[in-house]
Amino acid sequence: MTAHTLTVAGVAVDTRHWIGGERVASTDTFTDVSPIDGAVLGEISRGTPTEADAAVAAAKAAFPGWAATSRAERARLLHAIADGVDKRLEELAIVETTDNGALLRSHRRGVMPRVAHNFRFFADRLLKLEHEDFETRGHTNHVSWDPAGPCVLITPWNAPLMLATWKVAPALAAGNTVVLKPAEWSPLTASLLADIAAEAGLPPGVFNVVQGYGSEIGPALTGNPDVRRISFTGSVPTARRIAASAAANLTPLSLELGGKSPLLVFADADLELAVDLAVEQYDNAGQVCLAATRILVEESVAEEFTRRFVEKATALKQGDPRDEATDIGPTIHPRQLEKIDGFVRRALAAGARAVIGGHRNDGQYYAPTLLTDVAQDSEIVQEEVFGPVLTLQTFSTEEEAVRLANDTRFGLAATLATGDPERAGRVTAQLVAGTVWVNCFFVRDLQAPFGGSRHSGVGREGGTWSFDFYCDLKNTVTAPQGWSQSHG
Repeated sequence: MTAHTLTVAGVAVDTRHWIGGERVASTDTFTDVSPIDGAVLGEISRGTPTEADAAVAAAKAAFPGWAATSRAERARLLHAIADGVDKRLEELAIVETTDNGALLRSHRRGVMPRVAHNFRFFADRLLKLEHEDFETRGHTNHVSWDPAGPCVLITPWNAPLMLATWKVAPALAAGNTVVLKPAEWSPLTASLLADIAAEAGLPPGVFNVVQGYGSEIGPALTGNPDVRRISFTGSVPTARRIAASAAANLTPLSLELGGKSPLLVFADADLELAVDLAVEQYDNAGQVCLAATRILVEESVAEEFTRRFVEKATALKQGDPRDEATDIGPTIHPRQLEKIDGFVRRALAAGARAVIGGHRNDGQYYAPTLLTDVAQDSEIVQEEVFGPVLTLQTFSTEEEAVRLANDTRFGLAATLATGDPERAGRVTAQLVAGTVWVNCFFVRDLQAPFGGSRHSGVGREGGTWSFDFYCDLKNTVTAPQGWSQSHG
């Protein structure tokens, strides 16, 4: 091993940036710590504006050649990256679990296979990307998707590699070059992805990774005039800073931000299904942007729902995420744990009641929590906690349910449990959300548009919508009867 390599569960990870097809070290470093047990994993190169500028310059230099690469060749290389992910799936899974504390079984069975699928889907979608030509007074209109240029992709810590490749794959497929800035709390699998992309044959500079703190390198990335697209997943305050930085160059943005999503449970619902949906919101220790953290239950079934929920939620096992029997792992970082605990302590002080949980456990583990007796305008109902904390409120009418569901500044997702198809149609039509699930949760398809309304985001990605964002759409209008007409 070298001075720039750390080992996680037997897997070697390079701690340097990946810029222009080469490993680049910074003078300073930051410490990466596992949330599972607080063990120091290693020292990671801490980027500065110098490395940020170099990464954008490398992406700019590589852009003309990559943009001119045929669709078929781009698709082939994306499939080669997917093959590399499949080959190293177990390594990626254990490294990411160690780095961010999510369940190893989830990484093995769902998350890492989805990483490979992200590349395969957008590679295949690229080859089918077309718009039927149409005529205007005998003139032919032809729509094309032209590569936009270097893209800066800033990704979160809760599902690091999956959410990174959700952006990287379509950006590369579109013919753009990429600078990826992973979250500093979970940077390791982004470094492994750089190795995989290089082994797959991706040309130098097409894909770059710069590690470090957003406050230190973010402005250099988002304010660079050579950057033509910025995609960010994270908090609303950070999004505001990114948008302000990008505004000087009118750089187009795609923002997937916070959520405070509702789960509406009507009396006509399959109550066992509704309880299962509610308990599922503790997935990834509640560190899921789409989580339905506000449970709204019709008054007539609220008592029975709560009894069943408590029985099922208290049976969840919290502990080491590497254990197959574990249901809930740790919180990502001590700062996040303190934030979660602060929300709950303030809610309890304001009169909320903890039906279950409401406290820390040992280490970076927060007990699955359900709070009742909460006011609609309270902080715990209105603000995103991003931890295993749910609130329960009741409603008496369909109109009240919709009003409560829509009464936050967010609009990322909503979940509805009902046995009445007509009610489902009425209610979903009124919910403000980018995604609505009826009698299910977290069923995702890359063909579907994804994004949020209100403060939950700007724009949509997925399917052709991703290419619409990562490309400059062009309409070419050709006059009839050939090219020899003269106009005098």
